Amino acid sequence: MPVVVATVGKRDVPLEVQVIGNVEAYSTVTARSQVTGPILRVHFQEGDSVKRGDLLFTIDPSPFEAQVAGAEAELARNEAMLGQAEANLKRDVVQQKYAQAQAARYTQLFHDGVLSKDQTEQQQASADAMGENLRADEASIRSARASAVTARATLANLKIQLGYTTIRSAIDGRTGNLAVKAGNLVTANSMDLITINQVQPIYVTFPVPEANLAAIKQYMAGGKLQVMAASQNAPPGEEETGVLTFVDNTVDPATGTIKLKGTFPNQNRKLWPGEFVRVRLRLTTQASALVVPDQAVQTGQDGSFVYVVKSDQTVESRPVVTGSRVDQVIVVETGLQPGETVVTEGQLRLAPGMKVQTREGRQGPPAGARRAPGK
Repeated sequence: MPVVVATVGKRDVPLEVQVIGNVEAYSTVTARSQVTGPILRVHFQEGDSVKRGDLLFTIDPSPFEAQVAGAEAELARNEAMLGQAEANLKRDVVQQKYAQAQAARYTQLFHDGVLSKDQTEQQQASADAMGENLRADEASIRSARASAVTARATLANLKIQLGYTTIRSAIDGRTGNLAVKAGNLVTANSMDLITINQVQPIYVTFPVPEANLAAIKQYMAGGKLQVMAASQNAPPGEEETGVLTFVDNTVDPATGTIKLKGTFPNQNRKLWPGEFVRVRLRLTTQASALVVPDQAVQTGQDGSFVYVVKSDQTVESRPVVTGSRVDQVIVVETGLQPGETVVTEGQLRLAPGMKVQTREGRQGPPAGARRAPGK
C-alpha cells in the first residue's frame, strides 16, 4: 500500500495557549471644550498622529481677554488702595507718637502747676484719638489686602478660562473622527470634539479557560510571559510580540474564562484598536520533546493512535498520548521512540500487519518525511 511517512524527531516545543483576543487602545482621551465660544481654527486633519501638547483647537479668546484686562485693572486699583492705607498708617503712627509725647509733657506741666487740668485732658484726648486712627488704619489695610487677594484670585481664574480657549492633546496618539468643525459654537463640557487613541504601546485583551489559570500563575512566578498576536489575515511570521501585564481578579462564571491583557510596543502599528486577533500566550518551552506531523495522529474508539512502519515494511497501530500542537507538528507524550517511522498519509486504507510502500504527496513529503525502509 503506498503511503507517506515521517520520522519521529525531537525539538524544543513551546507550551502555549491559543485564543482569539481583541485589541484595545493603551489610552483613550476625548477632547471637550471647557469654555463656551465659537471654534476659530482646527489645527489637525482627521486621522493625524499627534504628540502630547500639540495644539488641536482654538476657541475665540476675545471675551476672555477683555475679562482678564478688567481683572488686571481691578487688581491694580486694589493694590493702590492697599498702598495708600499703608502710607496712612505710617503717617498716623508718627502723629500718634507725637501726640502721646505732648500728652506726657502736658501732664507733667499740670503737676508743676503750669497748665490747667482742662488743657491736659484735651491733649490726652487728642492722643487717644490718634490711637483710634491707627486701629482704623490697620483695619483699612486688612480690608485692602483682602480685596487684593480676591482680585488676584479672580484674575487667576480668568487667565485659566483664557487658557481653555486653546485645546491641546493630552497624549501621544491618533485622532479619530472630527465631531465639530471650525466656525461652530461649542458649549462648555457638553460636546465631544475629538477622540484620541494611543496605539504605541497598545493592549490586547483575551480570555483563557479557567483551567489554565493555575499554570499561568505558576509560570508568571518565573518572570514575564511572552504573548504573540496577529490579525486574522496576517501571513505567518508577522506576529507582534509583547508581554503579559494583567490578569483579572475574577473568573467570569458565565463563560468559565478569565481576562488577560498583553502590552505590545506596536512599532509598525500592525495592531489596531477594536480588531480581533489571534493570540498565543507562551507559558514555557518543553525541551527535546518527541514530535510528529499532526496528520500522523488518528483518532479511534480507544483514543489517539499512529501507524508505525516496522523494519519488515509492515505497519502496526500504536496508541499514543499527545500534547500541544505547534507549527503543524504535535507533541507525543508516550507511545513512540525517537527515530521510529510513522505514516502521515494513506492511513484510511491501512490495517495492522499490511505491507507499505512510500510515495510522494501532492506537495511533497512534510518536513522530516522520508521513504519507508526497503523502498
